[in-house]
Amino acid sequence: MNLGIVGAGMIVKDFLSFTHELPEIKLEAIVARNIENLKNLQSMYNIKEIFTDLDECLSSPSIDTIYVTVPNNLHYSAAKKALEAGKNVICEKPFTLDYHETVELFELAESKNLILIEAITNQYLPNYLEIKENLSKIGNIRLVECNFSQLSSRYEAFKKGIIAPVFDKNQGGGVLGDLNIYNIHFVVGLFGVPKNSEYYPNIVREVDTSGILILEYDEFKVVCIAAKDTYNNSYANIQGDKGLIKVIGTLNEVPNYIIKNNEVEMKVNKNIHKHRMYSEFKKFIDVIDNKDFDFMQKQKVHSLAVMEIFDKSRKQIN
Repeated sequence: MNLGIVGAGMIVKDFLSFTHELPEIKLEAIVARNIENLKNLQSMYNIKEIFTDLDECLSSPSIDTIYVTVPNNLHYSAAKKALEAGKNVICEKPFTLDYHETVELFELAESKNLILIEAITNQYLPNYLEIKENLSKIGNIRLVECNFSQLSSRYEAFKKGIIAPVFDKNQGGGVLGDLNIYNIHFVVGLFGVPKNSEYYPNIVREVDTSGILILEYDEFKVVCIAAKDTYNNSYANIQGDKGLIKVIGTLNEVPNYIIKNNEVEMKVNKNIHKHRMYSEFKKFIDVIDNKDFDFMQKQKVHSLAVMEIFDKSRKQIN
């Protein structure tokens, strides 16, 4: 994978911290506005080229894949430009801010025989995949509760009117797309599309800083809680009539799970790497190198299901 990175924020620095363990990834280029930041990243991680103009970056023939990490409101335009330039695209969550934009991007990718895939860590973590396999062991599911809450270091400044992108309505900020999106992916990946969803946000300065999303399935109900304005509290409970599966920790990492049935409790951690993003990029390398369009189609169905819930919930905020 000959990779070009669009954006140079916290997620990029997190990603670059372990790329030396993925020799299949060649860091061809990075593009962002701040040239000094780019020079520092180039020096630290041996990135071949730096750009401040996206079009110039996309014209590089050495790049075959673009990783989109810019603010949420720019995902669609950056991914579209990359696809039009003939590049495969890995796009950070949430895919776009509008369901129909995501549909359009997939249609464009398919027309050009390119891979387009969403970067969403929990779908690739071994712990999560094992939870999916073990659901039958806890009987009929009746209740599911997911909570991803982390008090933002930027929240006090935000209350004073200093608006970081994660709290900027105009940049697609808010807790729904930042944290609750992991809860949605967690649930939809296990149980498929709900028959109904309703979002109840707490609004500060026109953006949701915390909120509760209710998902309704035929036989059970799900509550997805997320907050950037409260103390840390992250877990998941899947309650069946024969047992319980519990995650203690954030759902972007799924650092463990406990399965309890017939009064027997077992704590499990099958994640193969300490970094939450390792497993997804290991899979992306395989999918892109082998042009695995069957896997892309499978993830497309999943991502579009999540986008429908996300899009509806955003409209309920407004």
